[in-house]
Amino acid sequence: MANHPSALKRQRQDKKRRIRNKSYRSTINTSVKKIFSSVDEKDIDGAQQYYKQAVAGLDSAVNKGILHRKTASRRISRLTKRVNALSS
Repeated sequence: MANHPSALKRQRQDKKRRIRNKSYRSTINTSVKKIFSSVDEKDIDGAQQYYKQAVAGLDSAVNKGILHRKTASRRISRLTKRVNALSS
């Protein structure tokens, strides 16, 4: 257990950030799952709509430091392949 005031403050901040980041990651994963379900149902319009939301969420997660840049890029690439395969 930390004894220094700065270490205690760091713990409080880490807890807040962890909860915020977990919520944000959950939102992104939900939008990705909606894309998969739309692709399975062959719903092109729904998949494209959820795709835009997911890409925007992944990009903002990178800017906020929640996800690594290459992780978001890889996920966007895989989602793009799925949505484009459905469209063609």
